[in-house]
Amino acid sequence: MTSQPQPNRILRLRTVLARTGLSRSTLYRQIAAGTFPRQIQISMRCIGWYESDINAWLENPDPNGTGTSETPQY
Repeated sequence: MTSQPQPNRILRLRTVLARTGLSRSTLYRQIAAGTFPRQIQISMRCIGWYESDINAWLENPDPNGTGTSETPQY
């Protein structure tokens, strides 16, 4: 029996801040600098991040990285 791939959940801001330990201002500063994955638009007033992007950043928080997601944004 093969294991099913885990769905790529969308994490909200509060969860991203808790997982990364970053403050809100530091998070947005890193996004602007291109060293943190960019958020995705969920609805008019709602944003989130792909869990896989956050996990990849946590494994290798490269300060010189592009911070762009390989996952298509809708």
